[in-house]
Amino acid sequence: MGYASIADGAAIEAEGPWDARDLPRTTWGVLGRTADRVGSRPAVTFQLLSDPRASAETLTWQELREKVAQTANLFRELGVGEGDAVAYLLPNCTETVLTYLAGQVAGIVNPINPLLDAEQIAGILRETGAKVLVTLRAFPKTDVAQKAAEAVALAPNVRTVIEVDLLRYLTGAKRLIVPLVRPRNPVRHKARVLDFHRETKRQPRALRFQDSAGDRVAAYFHTGGTTGLPKLAQHRYRGLIYNGWVANRLLFTERDTMICPLPMFHVFAAVVAMGASLASGAHIVFPTPAGYRGEGVFDNFWKLIERYRITFLITVPTAISALMQRPVNADISSLQLAFCGSSPLPVELYRRFEDAAGVTICEGYGLTEATCLVSINPPQGEKKIGSIGIPFPYTSVRIIDPVTHMDCPTDEVGEICVSNPGVWGGQTYTEEGRNAAIFYPGEDGSPRWLRTGDLGRRDPDGYLWITGRAKDIIIRGGHNIDPAEIEAALCSHPAVAFAGAIGQPDAHAGEVPCVYVELVKGASASSDELLEHASAHVHERAARPKHLEVLPELPKTAVGKIFKPDLRKLAIRRVYNQALASADVAAEVIEVVEDRKLGLVAQIRRTGSAGTEDVARALGAYTRPWAWVE
Repeated sequence: MGYASIADGAAIEAEGPWDARDLPRTTWGVLGRTADRVGSRPAVTFQLLSDPRASAETLTWQELREKVAQTANLFRELGVGEGDAVAYLLPNCTETVLTYLAGQVAGIVNPINPLLDAEQIAGILRETGAKVLVTLRAFPKTDVAQKAAEAVALAPNVRTVIEVDLLRYLTGAKRLIVPLVRPRNPVRHKARVLDFHRETKRQPRALRFQDSAGDRVAAYFHTGGTTGLPKLAQHRYRGLIYNGWVANRLLFTERDTMICPLPMFHVFAAVVAMGASLASGAHIVFPTPAGYRGEGVFDNFWKLIERYRITFLITVPTAISALMQRPVNADISSLQLAFCGSSPLPVELYRRFEDAAGVTICEGYGLTEATCLVSINPPQGEKKIGSIGIPFPYTSVRIIDPVTHMDCPTDEVGEICVSNPGVWGGQTYTEEGRNAAIFYPGEDGSPRWLRTGDLGRRDPDGYLWITGRAKDIIIRGGHNIDPAEIEAALCSHPAVAFAGAIGQPDAHAGEVPCVYVELVKGASASSDELLEHASAHVHERAARPKHLEVLPELPKTAVGKIFKPDLRKLAIRRVYNQALASADVAAEVIEVVEDRKLGLVAQIRRTGSAGTEDVARALGAYTRPWAWVE
């Protein structure tokens, strides 16, 4: 059965309840079923360099099963039980896949973003109680190993560090040179340090302990951007297996090959893409440790698709924008579909990509707290550009008014709330206190409906549309402004690649619209020109931006979302410094930092004899707090 409509989803659900389906109940069970079925087919490919002729490593499904068993056996030998965490701080490579899967088999895997600072990494390690950390051995052009060493020194619960050496992927002169220029990494902690390959190679290729008897927590994924201590979401086997089943049932077979240049610490790559591969037997390709951020990846991307005869592209809007600034210079006739997620895709960018690549984009929607997948523009059905499509089978979505807690009528905006096998009512986060506020109760009063924090609506055909983030709404004098309208208007300008609209502090209205813009490579446009374009295309007068600034590149998360907290920091610093200068106060904002209780706080330094009363007089009309820093 294809997936073209809500009726198709209902027909799949009519086959029987989710828990009655004949499916493995553990990650090891899913891997075993796939390896038994298509063991000799390619499973995972990784290449260190972006050159389409560069050497690559490929594991078959049988080889992957054996290496996952060896890695899981090592973790158990190191004292990891079903309730213990194995963390990894790694770029993409074969060992990352092995650790991700084996961590779930032996215990609870905890992927960590290497872009976080050492204190944040240590905070996550302490929160999960991780016994083992898998990370890089010191390697040129990356500070992952150094961050790991510093973090482990702050997390004494980590007993063992297992190092992966990327040297083994190099050939020729580079393999000889790297040991000579390898950076030093003085050990600052008391954990023992082991070599990944040496230790896993001595383990048996069959699992030497009993697999889990049923459902349990198998992964901790952090969420919350790159500042402040991230929240930790708990993922059970049930949700992980649901994500893989959805992809296998609706999209993939073992004859597919997908390319996934997204980081394996994020749910889009790990839970969705790797999960889809695991359940279906589809071949998955990881190009370079940094994925889309890797050197030369965008320039070589179409040729990589030709090399591996890619049928399915995993992507995000920022990557599509970069690809559209390069010619299609290879045979990409194998490409059938692109799955785009992480943030809404501008309509103009959607059209440019389909015209250039001749490939349909399916926009999807998911979130870490729901173990990811929620909805998709149906692959075989009508695709409403700009929408996030219809819910997957066994997923229910409500649009709830956050004030009345009642369901919104068709086409009325409310908060998107979700229930599916990946939603764990009342147990989403590891911190108990965080869970109460993110659920609406079901009919029996138990926490069932996960509040996503996304604002959206459902149209008369049942398609879902995201209209913004509840926390991103710009409140101008009590009037709510959706930043998506401003961003869509600016993205319709041919020189604009991306736009990020926020509310900047205002002494009279609380906030007024402000927008930051990233231009298409090689394009030029002045701020005045873009403001004029915005005025012509933003129909609500109150929503027209009061400030527009062109940046060389907008700040983004590792999966390509525009990172608005950094834009807010830029705006607060600019507005507060203007206010201080206008009031002739000899002080300046040197930095805006995030405080867990106060939010964004402007840190102010004296440049003369300014006192507290002077600063309070200049900034008293603004709502964001400030503090002295010497």
